[in-house]
Parts: sequence; C-alpha cells; structure tokens
Amino acid sequence: MKTIIYSSIIILLSVFAGNEAKAQHDSSYNYVVLTKKLTQLKPILLTAENLKEKDGDRFGEFQVIICGKTIEDITKPEKIDKFRTMVDKIGVQLVACGFSLNKFEVDIEKVPSDIKIVENGILYNFELQKKGYLSLGL
Repeated sequence: MKTIIYSSIIILLSVFAGNEAKAQHDSSYNYVVLTKKLTQLKPILLTAENLKEKDGDRFGEFQVIICGKTIEDITKPEKIDKFRTMVDKIGVQLVACGFSLNKFEVDIEKVPSDIKIVENGILYNFELQKKGYLSLGL
C-alpha cells in the first residue's frame, strides 16, 4: 500500500514539475525601463537590441517609459527622430507619462502618434511588473 501511495505521489510530482518547466520554457521575456533622460534612450535601445538577439523567440515586449522634464523632448523632431528607426527595427514601444506631460505643459497634440501616452508612468511601470515584466528605472 505504501508503495502505491509513494509511486502515485512521485508520478503526480513528475507531471506537475514537467508542466511547470514547460510553462517557464514557453514564456517570453518582457522588459520595461523607466527613464528621466532622453539621452539614455540610445543605450536603452542598444540593450533591447542585444536582448532581442540573445532571447531569440523568447523576446517579448520591450517598453520605455519617459518621465520627468525630458518629456518635452519627445515633441522635438531633432531630438526624438534619430531614435525612430532603431525603435521600429527592434520593436520597442515608447511610452509617455501623462503626469509629466501635464506638469511641463507639453502639448499632447505634438506627441508623435507612435508614442503611447499613459496617465501615470510610475503606476504603469508597477502594473507591468505585476504582469511579470523585468523592470529597470534610470
């Protein structure tokens, strides 16, 4: 009787462990970086490019949340356009913090349409972390 119970437990543990390992293997890596300086965008994008190469098929989403005074620069083509090709090539999503847009009185109509606007960049970052995103604040 003990042998049957122990064998059943071992079989169940093997099945669950196998399913857990498969679930971890099938999942992708998602990343989010919160930055207060647009000048950090180039090294962030280079990192995203490197991770995309290393992660291969497991590379998921990579989002960059821009907060603080530098938010003004996203409406200036001479400052943001130099990153556009790289952002598109890698598949990075740029995100603008709505609180920062309001605080620094940035005209939302001038924000490029490919930049997502969220109400609160810090809260958005925490929400992504709850979903399993790997997060970095700069």
